[in-house]
Amino acid sequence: MSHHWIQAFIDAQVAEQGAAENTQLAYARDLNGFVQWLESRNSGLEDASQSDIEGYLLHCEAQGLAKSTRARRLAAIRQLYRFVFEEGWRRDHPAVQVKGPRKSKALPKVLSVEEVDRLLAASRKHGRNLLERKRNTCLMELLYATGMRVSELVGLPVEAARGRPKLLLVRGKGGKERMVPLSPPARAALTDWISARDETEEAARGNGGTASRFLFPSRGKSGHVTRNGFYLLIKNLAVAGGVSPAKVTPHTLRHAFATHLLANGADLRSIQTLLGHSDVSTTEVYTHVVDERLKQLVLDHHPLARGH
Repeated sequence: MSHHWIQAFIDAQVAEQGAAENTQLAYARDLNGFVQWLESRNSGLEDASQSDIEGYLLHCEAQGLAKSTRARRLAAIRQLYRFVFEEGWRRDHPAVQVKGPRKSKALPKVLSVEEVDRLLAASRKHGRNLLERKRNTCLMELLYATGMRVSELVGLPVEAARGRPKLLLVRGKGGKERMVPLSPPARAALTDWISARDETEEAARGNGGTASRFLFPSRGKSGHVTRNGFYLLIKNLAVAGGVSPAKVTPHTLRHAFATHLLANGADLRSIQTLLGHSDVSTTEVYTHVVDERLKQLVLDHHPLARGH
């Protein structure tokens, strides 16, 4: 059970955050080390308690591991249990109140407005046929217009998007629902895609198939475009649009949505609501991103900063 949970968690990290191979190996190493420690005490991830996690961190400290290493291991355990809790495999999150060595939080990668424009333009031309191009355009326009998590985007039911809506109802983490507004380009792309999608679905029904309930249907097991599938798509769009693929993941589009809103005067509470963050402190990281960009702007362009 423990190793199944770890693999499912790493797969989700690859799909949603574009975790590199070294990151995946680090997660596996840190989490398997925790599992081995639990197994030595006849326990496992499914029944570990807060005191077990605290005991493991003391064990790591006694081994002389650096604060940064212990902080990284605790971060991996926290993320794993958050994933397990959201999947419904445990009813509690035993790591949520565990305190550990503080580690500075890296600022999220941010795409410029020009880079996002290039990605959107690439989506209109990328695809094996017109149907795929319309789907890709709709996926990208919705993601940038709403800041949805990729899992929320690919799992959208088609009924939530019918009738040229100005708002979409999104079911987020923990089953919480929120309304997100659509920009005019996103509404146009959505209308165009639903029309093409419905024609294809109608033809499939005529050949004995069944209608999909998803906005972005797929013949795979999930019934809709997968997180992995969308991750590969966005990397291809980056190449096609002349944007560094290393900067582009589904999550960086979410970051771009929030940062561009904040830079143009939106208030933090509104952005928190749109992103579906339960705590405004999670959203506050974007203020630091904007501050860094403004600081660099001054250093690059202010005449008194030149030559220093």
